[in-house]
Amino acid sequence: MLLRIGDKIINRQKIHQAVDAILDMRCQGYSQQEVANRIGVDRTVVSKLETLGEVRKGARVGLIGFPVANCAELESVARQEGVEYCLLLSESQRWAFLETKSGLELFNSIMEIISALRRCDVVIIAGSNMRIKLIEALLDKEVVGVNLGESPLAEDKYIEPEELRSLIRSILANASTAMASGPGNRSQSI
Repeated sequence: MLLRIGDKIINRQKIHQAVDAILDMRCQGYSQQEVANRIGVDRTVVSKLETLGEVRKGARVGLIGFPVANCAELESVARQEGVEYCLLLSESQRWAFLETKSGLELFNSIMEIISALRRCDVVIIAGSNMRIKLIEALLDKEVVGVNLGESPLAEDKYIEPEELRSLIRSILANASTAMASGPGNRSQSI
């Protein structure tokens, strides 16, 4: 669609395509300057565009948990609240995850999960006391444990969705303070 602004004719579609290209390149890890050079704009244009569209600034939150009874419900809450990475498994899903992979596939899958969690600033782990301690030891960032009981857990545990929502919101609200003071660990029961 063409627009007239004073003496200029503006192609709105061309602007949308440029914005999409800028955001795609930034998501791929290009610096603002690299994107500006490729698109042919000043770096401040890229910065202002990001500021214009910013929904929230700060912590990337990851959520991992098992064995969980209401995975789909909690995944929905996590998506709504902006959780970057979510892996929730019921007891049967956990066993299927283990039994359907060769040793090498299982090792690679676990390494991918750890890598995804390490990209988060704060990780919520819902699991047994032993699993919470294991994740705390693996990650050099803030870990918030939601203790579902003593290890070993063999049956699915229900997590109240609104309590999870409240926890995520609390983490996001306090993320800048927690990140400024360095990594830490805390546990809580929901």
